[in-house]
Amino acid sequence: MTRESQCFSCKNTILPPQKIGRRDECEHCGADLHCCMNCKFYDTGSYNECKEPQASVVREKDRANFCDYFTWQSQSFEADQAQSLKDAAEALFKK
Repeated sequence: MTRESQCFSCKNTILPPQKIGRRDECEHCGADLHCCMNCKFYDTGSYNECKEPQASVVREKDRANFCDYFTWQSQSFEADQAQSLKDAAEALFKK
């Protein structure tokens, strides 16, 4: 499984370290890597913008945090948004 993805901030392709620490930054723009916007559970359509129901509320989604549920998202943001829209449409018309 590839861990290569895009930085939420600059959209450049990056390959983050195996274990992403709270202080790790994007090599291109210096944005925090261990933040909600780089997590696979981040979803603007979910309560608290997080699909993980047990996660604590994080106010600054683009800043480093101590969330124990952080899991690096391994797909591009465009693909993730397209899938989210498709899932929402299917849920809307589901019987």
